[in-house]
Amino acid sequence: MILIIDNYDSFVHNLARYFRELDQDVTIYRNDVLTVSDAMAMGADAIVVSPGPCTPAEAGISTALAAEAIRTRTPFLGVCLGHQCLVTACGGTISRAARPVHGQASPITHAGTGLFKSLPDPLTVGRYHSLIAGGTLPRPLAATAQLANDPATIMAIEHREAPAYGVQFHPESVLTDHGHALLENFLTLSARHQAGRKGAAA
Repeated sequence: MILIIDNYDSFVHNLARYFRELDQDVTIYRNDVLTVSDAMAMGADAIVVSPGPCTPAEAGISTALAAEAIRTRTPFLGVCLGHQCLVTACGGTISRAARPVHGQASPITHAGTGLFKSLPDPLTVGRYHSLIAGGTLPRPLAATAQLANDPATIMAIEHREAPAYGVQFHPESVLTDHGHALLENFLTLSARHQAGRKGAAA
């Protein structure tokens, strides 16, 4: 089961639909109706934190849940605001983008690994945000994608030790090429991690 935390965003149902089209059971809860303990007790195969119109500080349990997912090594994907929550949970800063964007298709570059395995480089993605990861990423995180015309603007991250990932763009947007494939890569990474945990516990 995929647990999606809804940050009061209209895209959350598109995100859920994409996962269902990938044969996943999806459960959605808004960010202020659960505690972190409630969310973790559901035993989800992976946790996804949705986009939203606010900042990480205003996103209910989202940032604390990202931190707990890292601590427990539960697969985690943050989308847009969820990406920013992951950065914040790891001690990073969020700042205003030089130019807010809403519904803009932009090319990004990536290394072709992790979430981006077997995806074209550059890859066109849909952007809807006024905030970005600011300055230098905290040590636990590595940048995995950036704007093609502005490499200082980080578009995706991954945790160096935990199965936690973030994308500043919207894979569920019609403006994003290969959005299903990116989410399928996340599911593959999650399943591989969960299988490894079960094997280690056997």
